[in-house]
Amino acid sequence: MPDAYPEPARFPVTVDVVALTVSGGALQVLLVTRLIAPFQGGLALPGGFVLPGEDLVEAAGRELAEETGVAQLPGYLEQLQSYGPQGRDPRGDVLTVAHLLLAPNFPVLAAGSDAAHAGWYPVSQVLEGDLELAFDHQRILADAVERAKSKLEYSPLGAAFCGPEFTVAQLRAVYDAVWDTKLDPRNFHRKATGTPGFLEDTGKLSTGEAGRPAALFRLAPEALPVAGEAAQAVLNPPIMRPSERT
Repeated sequence: MPDAYPEPARFPVTVDVVALTVSGGALQVLLVTRLIAPFQGGLALPGGFVLPGEDLVEAAGRELAEETGVAQLPGYLEQLQSYGPQGRDPRGDVLTVAHLLLAPNFPVLAAGSDAAHAGWYPVSQVLEGDLELAFDHQRILADAVERAKSKLEYSPLGAAFCGPEFTVAQLRAVYDAVWDTKLDPRNFHRKATGTPGFLEDTGKLSTGEAGRPAALFRLAPEALPVAGEAAQAVLNPPIMRPSERT
């Protein structure tokens, strides 16, 4: 046994939130324009330093509220992964814990804290290089999008992008946007409504949409997240991305 152990490294910890929604038929990410250095004037994910006494979820919620005006976390939140601490921040070693938020489209009320502006941006513009993000946020976004794509295959979390009640067509539009594809409407309807423990018919019809009213569904009880944790339901067989079908 060694007589002494090395002094542990000490560095700041931050949280970053990858908030994704579907709007206008496309996957969108919530970004802020940084008000201060480093990367002043650049686009970044909402986030910031964890304060003394905060846990990570509290810090993520506070930063989202301060920088975008969203007072309560909508939709479904989970921890994505950690990044760093070396080489990702010009100020020095900083470890960040990224979180993935899947949510129905919600308004960005106001920018604040160290953000000059907040708004929704097409994910494709970032991943294709048309928009550059500060720090290593493009890598974090790419990882988050891949996580969201895989979540839709095996879990009921595609409905996290919808309201409490939705039509199968609205749910299919989520899969189309996240996977950047066009699924066959009949096949998707059969799969979604025929998978045990996935959807539950509300007995109501949609109103205010073009065309004929459609049946409204909600997540089945066993598919609902409980106390902020992921639902236990697993889609079996999964709804696979078209490119991965054999």
